[in-house]
Amino acid sequence: MSEQLPPASRATIKDVAREAGVSVTTVSHALNGKGTASEATRQRVLAVADRLAYRAHPMARGLRRGRTGVLGLDMRPLDAIGSYIPEGVDYFVRFAGAAAVTALDHGLGLMLVPDLTRPDIPQSAHGVDGYVIGDPTRDDPVLTRLLDAAVPVVTVGRDPGRPEFTDWVGPDDTHETERVLELLRSRGARRVAFLAGTDDNAWNVDAERAYRAWARRHRAPARVLHVPESAGEDGGRDAARRLLGGKRQRPDAIYCQTGRHAAGVLAEARRLGVAVPGDLLLAAGSDAQQTRLAIPAITALDLAPEASGKAAVELLIARLNGETAAGPVVLPAYLHIRVSTGES
Repeated sequence: MSEQLPPASRATIKDVAREAGVSVTTVSHALNGKGTASEATRQRVLAVADRLAYRAHPMARGLRRGRTGVLGLDMRPLDAIGSYIPEGVDYFVRFAGAAAVTALDHGLGLMLVPDLTRPDIPQSAHGVDGYVIGDPTRDDPVLTRLLDAAVPVVTVGRDPGRPEFTDWVGPDDTHETERVLELLRSRGARRVAFLAGTDDNAWNVDAERAYRAWARRHRAPARVLHVPESAGEDGGRDAARRLLGGKRQRPDAIYCQTGRHAAGVLAEARRLGVAVPGDLLLAAGSDAQQTRLAIPAITALDLAPEASGKAAVELLIARLNGETAAGPVVLPAYLHIRVSTGES
């Protein structure tokens, strides 16, 4: 007997495919009267869809009307912060600009959309040809909605809960974290503390895992503080007070995931009389205006948002055209070594 879905659950296209013993593509074609499936297969799919009370998602219905010539972009970290213009953070503007220009080069438009699970999303967001999703969280609900609706989608960074999903682009966060930690070690740091963000995305997850593995490898103490990205510089100041003002042995280096946290650490270190880089080395996992303009300037990883924006749109277009372009697309970050780590 086939397992029945609870009445309260909304059946997805994957549920129909599993129950009918066919692929998601076959279900989509059968429901739309397309493809080469036999009439018997089509009738079986229709019967299963009817039994499960499956109703196609509005996004899927939009796709069936044909190409619109518009791609969608949802930056999940901005959804989490609650602001789409975080002060001093130019990564997202640089990314969106490169993605938009790449789309235009292919004769397409790009629509920026907030959290697609919100009830007030405009209907136009449901009719785009495909989506780029920035930094999905674990088992991200937006990515789930798009995959369930069979909407073509590419992510920037992997979804930590979906190892089988490989249509993503971006840096190797494990490798890039190790690069920064090795730089700090080469400059004499032996007690490196790590300020991680709280979003459950691959950027945070892989960086923290890399940091803990690096500490074990070098038999160094591991000290991790989780600071919400939305806390900005204030979050960095609070973390610095805990790390530098207590009775515990003071770290000789601090690695912050965000540039805003790093700027806050620098400000509080100055207030406490801790010299950077004389007493403390400081680095960030994401470059920002705060890291570039700080005095002293803060060493930081530039996560190549222009390259990521271009690669994400190109991979999505390849998927829309039925091409078998390989994913993931791993891109190098750029390590800007500045005065905060004893620039040579």
